[in-house]
Amino acid sequence: MTEKSATVVGQGYVGLPLAQAAARAGWAVHGLDVTDSLVDALNSGISHVDDLANDDIREMLNLGYRATTDASVVSGSDVVVICVPTPLGEAGAPDLGAVKGASRSIGDNLRPGTTVILESTTYPGTTDSVVKPILEMMSGLAAGTDFQLAYSPERIDPGSEKFGIKNTPKLIGGIDDVSTHAAIAFYGAFVDEPIAMYGTREAETAKLLENTFRHVNIALVNEMAKFCNELNIDIWEVIRGAATKPFGFMKFTPGPGVGGHCIPIDPNYLSYEVRDKLGYPFRFVELAQEINNSMPRYISDRVAELLNEHRKPLNGSDVLLLGVTYKADIADQRESPARPVAELLRARGANIRFHDPMVDVWRLDSGAVPREVSLDDAVSDSDIVVVLQAHESYDLARIAADSKVMFDTRGKSPKPAVRL
Repeated sequence: MTEKSATVVGQGYVGLPLAQAAARAGWAVHGLDVTDSLVDALNSGISHVDDLANDDIREMLNLGYRATTDASVVSGSDVVVICVPTPLGEAGAPDLGAVKGASRSIGDNLRPGTTVILESTTYPGTTDSVVKPILEMMSGLAAGTDFQLAYSPERIDPGSEKFGIKNTPKLIGGIDDVSTHAAIAFYGAFVDEPIAMYGTREAETAKLLENTFRHVNIALVNEMAKFCNELNIDIWEVIRGAATKPFGFMKFTPGPGVGGHCIPIDPNYLSYEVRDKLGYPFRFVELAQEINNSMPRYISDRVAELLNEHRKPLNGSDVLLLGVTYKADIADQRESPARPVAELLRARGANIRFHDPMVDVWRLDSGAVPREVSLDDAVSDSDIVVVLQAHESYDLARIAADSKVMFDTRGKSPKPAVRL
């Protein structure tokens, strides 16, 4: 029996775990990336993502996995999956530069019978109107006749111990039924529940709905946190009470803003597409964006108020920021709200320092932020301690007891800490 071969384009937080899952399922996997240093590190058994340890990379190498910058590996692949970044470009439009570049490289090396799958999050219609024409133009082949084409949104939850690729249902929509079933055959080797969608546009939009749902509901509790503070109501107790209802409620919590690639970025793709194609706003998304983007300034204002209550001006005060990643217990800093919070505090004259067990060096647009090595000394020396990310390793009760003032934006600390 001939071994099946797959190329995963993009070896980041999405592509590398996918390459691992395929390799463990018996596929011969090439990890295609444009960064030489990253490829060299992977081939030396060194991981750069939180969810995979060095031992995991070495296991993949033993299973036949190889990272490469040579796009010719596509010509020997049965399946090619595109997992490249899609950041926001001008005016909120998705920047499809990496997707287009990957499509051109694949098209240059595409052979008949290959299944190409896009996983990168984007606006509805990208697979049909952007990827398909490039593949056809570069290869001279016809999608749906000479090769199959599908979209399957990534559902990676970095740092999750409960959900991974295997036990997370996988949406799959092809340009036709043959393409859908070809993609299902690939994912079915290592995903418990592949789910066929009507087409690529439905699969693309389902991904955006998932993250827009979270975006809007986080904005709801963020706005409630603001007025609950004004009304002397404990928002965390409100949420705890509401979450006891076994139906009709889903728990979301406020914080200093939203981070990661998904929540701050993805809903804008849908908002952009609605404005561009239909000429009117997606009002829920734009309002949610406004509220969530206002949280860093709200946090800096609360810090100033808390210092003022202790007869301290923000200007000249020593402010210790705890946790600067976008999510607890991972090193990923993408779109972390800690950055705008720190910039605003620094602009108001605060002497900011940080501590994070996951981060060694932290740079802002205004310059590097000093990292504290001794957490105990940093807490005792600071005028205020601000918890921006509640990593599991933090003993928040002890930190609260040892702080002159502690402001917890994640609601994890007991008194005497002040919670958002």
